[in-house]
Amino acid sequence: MKGTIVNSSAILAGSIIGLSLGSRIPQRIKTIMMQALGLSVIVIGLSMALKATNMIATVACVLGGAVTGELLRIEQGIEVIGRWLKNRFRSNSSTFVEGFVMTSVLYLTGAMVIVGAIQDGTTGDASTLYIKSLLDGTASLIFASTLGVGVAFSALSVLIVQGSLTLLSSSLLFLQEPTVLSAVVATGGVLILGIGINILELTKIRLGNMIPALVYAVLWALYL
Repeated sequence: MKGTIVNSSAILAGSIIGLSLGSRIPQRIKTIMMQALGLSVIVIGLSMALKATNMIATVACVLGGAVTGELLRIEQGIEVIGRWLKNRFRSNSSTFVEGFVMTSVLYLTGAMVIVGAIQDGTTGDASTLYIKSLLDGTASLIFASTLGVGVAFSALSVLIVQGSLTLLSSSLLFLQEPTVLSAVVATGGVLILGIGINILELTKIRLGNMIPALVYAVLWALYL
C-alpha cells in the first residue's frame, strides 16, 4: 500500500500548493495553463489509443462501456459523491464537483494504475507508483489552481480504488498479461483523450460513464 499512500499524498500536496497559488495567478495565466494541459492530455491519450493492436475491439469496448455506464448512471453517482463531499466540508467552490470527477477519472485511468498496484502488492516494488505520484502531483497543482479544492479529494478516490487493487493484487496477476495491458492502454487512451477535450471545453463528454469500457477491454483480451 505504500505506493498508493505516496500517490494520494502527492495529489493532496500538489492540490494544496495549487490552491495556495491559485489566488495569486492571473486569470489569463490560469487559462493558458489549462489549455496547455488540455493539449498535453490529448497528445498522451492519442499516443496510448494509437497503440491499439485491434482498433475494432477498442472501439467496441468504448461503445459498449459508454452505453453500460449511461444505463448505470456511473458519472451521476460520482457527482453525488462529489456533492456530498462538498456539502460535508462546506466548500463554496463552484467547480468542486467538476474538479473531483475529472481528476478522479484521470488518475485512475491507465496501465500505470494496474501495473503499479500489482507490483506494489505482490513484490513490494512501488517504483511505478512513485513515478505516477510525481505526474499526478504536478497535474494536481495545475488543476487545483484553476478548478479548486475538489481536485484534492481525488486523492481519496485513488486511495480507495488503487489501494483496493493493491490489496487484491495476488488475485489480479492476469491483468499484467501483455494482451490485457495492451487493451487497457488503448481503451484508457481514448478516455484520456476525452479528458483533454473536456479540459479544452470543446464539448462535454460524460467520461465517468465510459469507465466500464476498461472492464470490457480486459474481458475482450482474455476471452476474445
